[in-house]
Amino acid sequence: MPKLAVVQMSMTSNRDHNVAKATQMVREAAAQGAQIVLLPELFENLYFCQAERDKYFALANPVEQHPFIPHFQRLAQELGVVLPLSFFEKAGQAHYNSLALIDATGEILGVYRKSHIPDGPGYEEKYYFNPGDTGFRAFPTRFGTVGAGICWDQWFPECARSMALLGAEILLYPTAIGSEPAEAGGIDTKDMWQRAMIGHAVSNICYLAAANRVGTEVVEGLEQTFYGSSFIADYMGNKIAEAGRSEETVLLADLNLEEARTFRASFGFFRDRRPDLYGPLLTLDGKTRRTA
Repeated sequence: MPKLAVVQMSMTSNRDHNVAKATQMVREAAAQGAQIVLLPELFENLYFCQAERDKYFALANPVEQHPFIPHFQRLAQELGVVLPLSFFEKAGQAHYNSLALIDATGEILGVYRKSHIPDGPGYEEKYYFNPGDTGFRAFPTRFGTVGAGICWDQWFPECARSMALLGAEILLYPTAIGSEPAEAGGIDTKDMWQRAMIGHAVSNICYLAAANRVGTEVVEGLEQTFYGSSFIADYMGNKIAEAGRSEETVLLADLNLEEARTFRASFGFFRDRRPDLYGPLLTLDGKTRRTA
């Protein structure tokens, strides 16, 4: 029965400081028995996507000879933990919001590139990131098969269902989400954010967790307060661990994957699916089909 940890933390503009804090919190989680540890999205820096400035492209790095991924590979091997690691990737002339799945051996099992890229006040990600080209992925780790989406991906049921169909039994979402600026309505999305993901847990009979950042960040004169509220849900959609809106903390939960597998099979969601009727999901308007 693996133990999952979710790290909720604040960030500064100093990468070394953020990496050191993340390292310490991973160690804290492992000391409490965690075998899978989820850090927030783009934890290496402030959430620079509040503003469109070309200087922030300098924060991106290729997977090869990356400035901190090898450090976390060594940490994963030392502690025997699985680390889904969010980072800003440069690949040739392309840039991606990416995640490297590091197994407990320290090996990178693969990289997932964020599929759904938001574009709106406070979340100007389309300026920085190409749409991901990896497709959704499920990674067989030492402690279970992990599917990982990234932030905006968590609102899309197609993402969660695809990962589950690929064999994921744990759905993980590193996240950076908080206050909406006035021009976006100034709404508080915390509850609907959690409800959307809890729906994915129920519909796919999977454990699910989201790791968010906390604190107020100012980028190019723009201010955003991240609302934390990281959580872990079981395969029936019950929140079994939840953080507050401002605390830096490590959440922990035991995952009974065998019990979930049995319940998933018996409940019939995957038995009673009708893929032959889901053609509209492959279109933008629900009707148009591409012709050869």
